[in-house]
Amino acid sequence: MMKRMTIMLCGMAVLFGGLYGFQTFKEMMIRKAIGALANPPQTVSTVVAADAPWQSSLNAVGSLRAVNGADLALQVAGIVQSIEFSSGDSVAAGQTLLSLVATDDVAKLRSLQATAENYAIVLKRDEEQIKFSAVSQATVDSDKANLKNAQALVEQQKALLEQKTLKAPFSGRLGIRAVDLGQYLSAGTSIVTLQSLDPIYIDFYLPQQALASIRIGQDVTVAVDAFPAERFTGQITAINAKIDSASRNVQVRATLRNGAARLLPGMFAKVEIAVGRPEQVVTVPLTAIVNNSYGDLVYLVDDLRDGQGTARQMFVKTRPPKGDRVAVNEGIKPGETVVIAGQLKLRNGSPVKIDNSHVPQAEAAPNIVDQ
Repeated sequence: MMKRMTIMLCGMAVLFGGLYGFQTFKEMMIRKAIGALANPPQTVSTVVAADAPWQSSLNAVGSLRAVNGADLALQVAGIVQSIEFSSGDSVAAGQTLLSLVATDDVAKLRSLQATAENYAIVLKRDEEQIKFSAVSQATVDSDKANLKNAQALVEQQKALLEQKTLKAPFSGRLGIRAVDLGQYLSAGTSIVTLQSLDPIYIDFYLPQQALASIRIGQDVTVAVDAFPAERFTGQITAINAKIDSASRNVQVRATLRNGAARLLPGMFAKVEIAVGRPEQVVTVPLTAIVNNSYGDLVYLVDDLRDGQGTARQMFVKTRPPKGDRVAVNEGIKPGETVVIAGQLKLRNGSPVKIDNSHVPQAEAAPNIVDQ
């Protein structure tokens, strides 16, 4: 009897133990399923970090300006008599561009020239007569003074007459004409702009710390929005002799060849100056960097298997970016998998699923072409 009861008690213990184990296993599976639903893998795009050549550079923005450029005007008033240029013409130095009505000035010049010629004849006659003591030395001296005065008046009138003619002060390209035939011009009215376009300057500012890295003759690369797919090269030709006390920046000027005259004064431009020697450093796309108040960080993917893994935060130290890429001094080793898209929902330990089917190419010097 006791033996039968013992067997029954053991059977019940096994049964209850089995039921308890099954319940525990069931709860564990439910918790695991709920956890998987609460923290599903996040789809991200990645790249493998690798060493690449990296050229350090200084970057700035500047404005193009002509070697010679002026808005042409006359210093006297008058009515436009002739216009001898068309908008956009290329002209040579000294070429006549415009004349004002100068009839009165021409007549006055002829009158003064006649007076000067008469004084010259009188002087010559008196110089012959003084040989025979027919006139005094005082008369000859007076004749000389009268002739010099008449000649000075002639030169003055010629100068006034020339002021009514506009000539190109240097070779270059004209802008759009701003006056018409018969128009009355006040003194100083702008007639047309003249710009010398080849070569052309670019002026920009650099922080005073950059003085140790730049020199006269150093190459620069310039990009303008008008030609986004092209880069223009030139050399530094001047460094200002003082630092701006307000900004602590120094003005720098570079000279560019502009034979096709595509670069125009006033254009906004981006300037890049290569400094130092190229280095081999770890580079990643700029989109891999996450900025926050604690510093820059990236997400690395660990335990990568079958396109899935675990995200891990890593703080990094970077250099100034170039184009779509950035060099990393600390925080990433070559061969590590770096998340470049889909970081918004990630945190330390987040499961991730990798999808690199639509990863854009990241270049240090991208060429952007308008379509």
